[in-house]
Amino acid sequence: MSQTLSPPSPAAPAAGVPARRARTPRGRKWIAVFFLLPALILLGALVVYPIVWSVIRSLFGPDGFTHFVGLSNYTGIFTDHQTLVAIKNNAIWVVVAPVAATGLGLIFAVLTERIRWGTAFKLVVFMPMAISMLAAGIIFRLVYDQDPGKGVANAVATGVHDTFFKASAYPGAHPRVAGPGSTLTGPVGGPYTGKLVSPGDGPATLALVGVQPTTLTGAAQSAAPGSCPSGALCGTVWLDFQPGGGTPGKIDRGEKALAGVRVEAVRDGRVLATATASKDGTFALPADRIGTSPLQLRLPATNFTAQYAGVNWLGPTLVTWSIIGAYVWMWTGFAMVLIAAGLAGIPRELLEAARVDGAREWQVFRRITVPLLAPVLGVVLVTLVINVLKIFDLVYIIAPGASQQDANVLALQLYLSSFGGGNDQGTGSALAVLLLALVAPVMFLNIKRFRKEKSR
Repeated sequence: MSQTLSPPSPAAPAAGVPARRARTPRGRKWIAVFFLLPALILLGALVVYPIVWSVIRSLFGPDGFTHFVGLSNYTGIFTDHQTLVAIKNNAIWVVVAPVAATGLGLIFAVLTERIRWGTAFKLVVFMPMAISMLAAGIIFRLVYDQDPGKGVANAVATGVHDTFFKASAYPGAHPRVAGPGSTLTGPVGGPYTGKLVSPGDGPATLALVGVQPTTLTGAAQSAAPGSCPSGALCGTVWLDFQPGGGTPGKIDRGEKALAGVRVEAVRDGRVLATATASKDGTFALPADRIGTSPLQLRLPATNFTAQYAGVNWLGPTLVTWSIIGAYVWMWTGFAMVLIAAGLAGIPRELLEAARVDGAREWQVFRRITVPLLAPVLGVVLVTLVINVLKIFDLVYIIAPGASQQDANVLALQLYLSSFGGGNDQGTGSALAVLLLALVAPVMFLNIKRFRKEKSR
């Protein structure tokens, strides 16, 4: 006789243990909402509300909600000169800064794989990321200082310049304009030319004034009258100034010699011979070079040109590029670390196979390393683009007041319009909406890339 098998009945719960109720999808949804609610409230208060308020506020004038202007603020920002300069500078930032930082980060990441102290080098390059924008701005404001005694950049520039181009001996020095002692004539800054003289006439006197006190050190000797050998032409170059008075055109006791001044003997516009004033200011031109006919003594302009003051890094022409340099200094370490992480994930077999096939290092880098790093490079580049669109701190701190408008960017113009003296909240809100409209597509592109990478 066959028996019918029935399905096993569920085991009864043990005594004292309550039966567990199955969770419905609806219950899980409310639990998720409960945990997400604080974050959603915070996100709405700090992100959504300011965006909505800025959009509404951009439709009104600077005096509040009493004057509705519609889209006039948006049309006004595209006709305002300062805003157009800011847009142009933002375009320069977007094109130059992310590319430069990513390129240097790629180079550093590849090269540090081949050196012994690569980790230490990466640490040094990444270290500026630990510095705030405020501190970095103060640092580079000092680096770009016009005074070579303060600014490192100009100290290097003047050092290199003076290595190849000799500095003038006495910048700003000149002869007396008129009156006794005015034996030299010429335009401001030189060259200064004397009257006709003949060899054997006796020592010539080349008196100058206007020498800066800092130029003459305590080691400067007193001027001495020149002593001419037979047939030669000699003289003295000195500072014709004596505290308390003196005789113009005459070497008074205690007047200082101007050592190192270059003197030229000129006849018919042609330089026959040159001499350099010694420590006591005297010079002598050889008789065999100058002949016996009358000639003129000339002090070339190279003796009096102003000292090279370096590069005006924060002037209207270079201020934007100088600030971009500070930004690249800060963010190259960020790019290098991310690219180095991507580089570590590249299969070494591909690189070795290419080298075995005869590829050179540059070919391996260009045809294998860079294509495999393309996703990482894209993430770094897009992240830096978003960052530079919002740049404000460095520009506000580094750019001096005289050239701040030349370095203007949208975030800075937003601040200046709203709080920096413009007191136009409507225009400032319109600039904020414009900045959001520029950042949003790049941000969505980054999110799309992240989702695509996650789905692989």
